[in-house]
Amino acid sequence: MQRLAIIGGTGLLNMATGQPFADAGLEVLATDSFEVETPYGNVPLKSFQLQHGSAEKTLVFLQRHHNEGKPNKPPHNINHHANIWALKNANVDAVLSVCSVGCLVQDFPPGRVGLADQYIDFTGQTTTFHDDEAEFTSVTVPFDRAMNASLESVLRQGQGLTDERLYFTYWLAQGPQFETAAEVRAIEKLGAHVVGMTMPREAKLCREIALPYAALLIGSNWAAGKEPGDENADLSHEAVSAEANRRLGPVWNCITSLLTQ
Repeated sequence: MQRLAIIGGTGLLNMATGQPFADAGLEVLATDSFEVETPYGNVPLKSFQLQHGSAEKTLVFLQRHHNEGKPNKPPHNINHHANIWALKNANVDAVLSVCSVGCLVQDFPPGRVGLADQYIDFTGQTTTFHDDEAEFTSVTVPFDRAMNASLESVLRQGQGLTDERLYFTYWLAQGPQFETAAEVRAIEKLGAHVVGMTMPREAKLCREIALPYAALLIGSNWAAGKEPGDENADLSHEAVSAEANRRLGPVWNCITSLLTQ
């Protein structure tokens, strides 16, 4: 892949020094930070020009919660239209989203990294580029199968997994509050395996513009009521973020594997 976009948090960007690239045989030629003007607002991006053998590659990084230097924008206010439009106009070949999620099922515990293959969005919030004229986009298969197959191999090898399940259904919660224990029980009964507050809106917009998209799921915490031995345990935003940032090794393996194909 020549030009790859990553959507993630600041912890991922902070790891983007020369070492993760060097470990994968990628040389950093140059970096650049710039803003892209879109009809929906400006979007800051950071790009890395890389060399792999005789091939030049580009990695474009988008901080999902960017907020003009202020504290991170809350999930319900993220400008997904501007973000995806900016990546489209950066001429990337594909988008890899990195998502911190709450875990609902025993075979996806905190600390594991998996892949999304379906999502459930009952928030009632419309996310589309087609507000003026009806256009209906199929999302039967919402994530890019070729990307997922490639990433599955990397995740299995990097985490020492064989036949364990790696594909999961993501439930989109409105937020910004975490879910109640009762909501989590209902969510699980409706077929979800993990819960988060952002990713499907990105997936929908990428699907509308035929931009290949895959989502890495970092299990950062047990969802409300699921903590073994303490079903009343409170959730902490700081603890959830810190746990996600400790699990970025497999994520970087996935990123560099796509760039070195």
